[in-house]
Amino acid sequence: MTAFFQWLSTLSPWLEIPIIIGVFVVIVALILVLVELAPRNGRGFLILRLLVCVGTPALVLWLFQSYQWAIIAAAFVGLGIFLLDLRAKNGAGSLFQLLAFLAPAIILLVVGLVVPAIQTTGQAFMNRGGSAFVGLDNFAWIFTQPQGIRVVLNTIVWVIVTPIVSTIAGLAYAYFIDKARGEKYYKILVFLPMAISFVGASIIWRFMYTSRPADQEQIGFLNQVIVWFGGQPLNFLAADPWNTLFLIVVLIWVQTGFAMVILSAAIKGVPTEQLEAAELDGTNAWQRFMNVVVPGIRPALVVVLTTIAIASLKVFDIVRTMTAGANNTSVIANEMYTQLRSFESGRAAAFAVVLFVLVLPLVIYNAVQLRKQQEVR
Repeated sequence: MTAFFQWLSTLSPWLEIPIIIGVFVVIVALILVLVELAPRNGRGFLILRLLVCVGTPALVLWLFQSYQWAIIAAAFVGLGIFLLDLRAKNGAGSLFQLLAFLAPAIILLVVGLVVPAIQTTGQAFMNRGGSAFVGLDNFAWIFTQPQGIRVVLNTIVWVIVTPIVSTIAGLAYAYFIDKARGEKYYKILVFLPMAISFVGASIIWRFMYTSRPADQEQIGFLNQVIVWFGGQPLNFLAADPWNTLFLIVVLIWVQTGFAMVILSAAIKGVPTEQLEAAELDGTNAWQRFMNVVVPGIRPALVVVLTTIAIASLKVFDIVRTMTAGANNTSVIANEMYTQLRSFESGRAAAFAVVLFVLVLPLVIYNAVQLRKQQEVR
């Protein structure tokens, strides 16, 4: 495989593009052949299956120069041909077609997510070099050291504050400008931060928070405003414990646009007949909002809250870019990276497991809510 890419890099870009497209077409064609042609009866299809069983391991051996991968490829192809033959005997069905088309995604999921998750979980119970089993020592270090406890508490603060504030702000904005004149322009202004990466947003707000001595010209907008009103410049990012909240503002600024778009679409789906009936019953605007609109958009609220909560748990870019975890602002994802850079792979893996445990209930809750919505429909 390495030799193939090295050879490909020596070619002209005008040749590289058609070759890559051709390889992709060949792979897709092979999948279609295995799904549609291989299960059929007849001598020609038997020869085709034989060529696939022999040719695939040989091709893998040539590309990867590894007998191990060739054996694995042969096993998978043999199993696939067996299942397809079984399908041909029992009648055509969609199960094996579905498995064949999902196989690439499943393989990538296993290789990119399941296997690393298992390896990381195992590493969490090993020492820094991964050479000795230490049990729960890494987790004990996290929850007994002041630094580790502060990291976990900071992460919890992010998860509590960010989803609530972002959702409330997005909901208020979506409701009050719904069907207003110039609605789309107002929404574009709020949604614009979503087009900025977390690193870009962090750099923007780092300049906003920048402070200089009182006798120098301020380049940070917020400190310039403070000086205009006769105050002293404040180093926002060093003001423990408020600096964590100042970092949270960045994620709220970004996620409010996401919440506004989702909730605005949900609000437009609330039947106008219900609102009109509530108005005829003598309810005021606040009562209509709480008793008609909010229950009507509850599924969207759940999705927005859980999505932003998961993003808050995994936040890394903002903290790393603005403070690198200094002044007690570190969170689990940042501390995981910091410990890994310090060659503490066991502690880094333990932080990753803690993060996974915190994210898992939110994912399960979101999945349960989506299933309930499907049952209602």
